[in-house]
Amino acid sequence: MNELELTREIVKVLDKKKAIDIKALHITELSIVADYFVIASGTSNTHVKSLADEVEYEMSQKGIEPAHVEGKATGWILLDYGSVIVHVFTGESREFYNLERLWSDAEEVDISDIADNRD
Repeated sequence: MNELELTREIVKVLDKKKAIDIKALHITELSIVADYFVIASGTSNTHVKSLADEVEYEMSQKGIEPAHVEGKATGWILLDYGSVIVHVFTGESREFYNLERLWSDAEEVDISDIADNRD
């Protein structure tokens, strides 16, 4: 599975679990950290944890494990899949950290065919 396919699979999982405002950013030209960011919000700390847990579980079922997980007890959980980094926020944390603004030069990946992008 290449980086874009992994990104799209993660988006599908987040959408299935009712994540809010899912964004996928292609950051290859802007950073050596990763090729893609996936950013999503949950409605509460419990929902955020559930979203992150489901991504981890579903990717594990495909034989893909995160290199690192951070923030399980906070309003921002990060799952590091090497070339794809997943950020799952509470609404308040997402607004505060505003990664979309920090990475505003990144190309947004069209995920409209796989995500509802409910607000």
